[in-house]
Amino acid sequence: MSENAQKAFEVMQNTIGLDPVAGEWFEITQERINDFADATIDHQFIHVDVERASQTPFGGTIAHGFLTLSMLVHLSTSIPVNTSYKDIGGVLMGINYGLNKVRFINPVSAGSRVRATSQNVDVVLKGNAVDLTRKMTVEIEGQDKPALIAEWIGRTVFS
Repeated sequence: MSENAQKAFEVMQNTIGLDPVAGEWFEITQERINDFADATIDHQFIHVDVERASQTPFGGTIAHGFLTLSMLVHLSTSIPVNTSYKDIGGVLMGINYGLNKVRFINPVSAGSRVRATSQNVDVVLKGNAVDLTRKMTVEIEGQDKPALIAEWIGRTVFS
């Protein structure tokens, strides 16, 4: 076990259960939805056909659920986080380790603004690495129900 990993684990334990922290708002444009449709070869009309989608209960096009999920990477960059464990030194790399309990709760209409909130919910020491699980919620501006909730596991590897 790495001494640096042990120290980081202890620091991260102190962040478990603190209140969620929100990032900045970001607009999900029709152009971005179209680009995602092209990248994933998912051209279902509710995402890309503005006229036809306007006849659905959604009243217009909506973002792919997986687009909203993939935006977590960008949305999380504006969330202020406690990175004091990185000051310990010996960080070799950070990687996405996986996701738990992903739920798509509310569709994101084209032109909507979304933001992510993050709350640390678990931390596990694994040899020279520390796995931090964060509950990520993507909120839609002006909506009571969030777009999605997921548990995102990040692994930081130490020397």
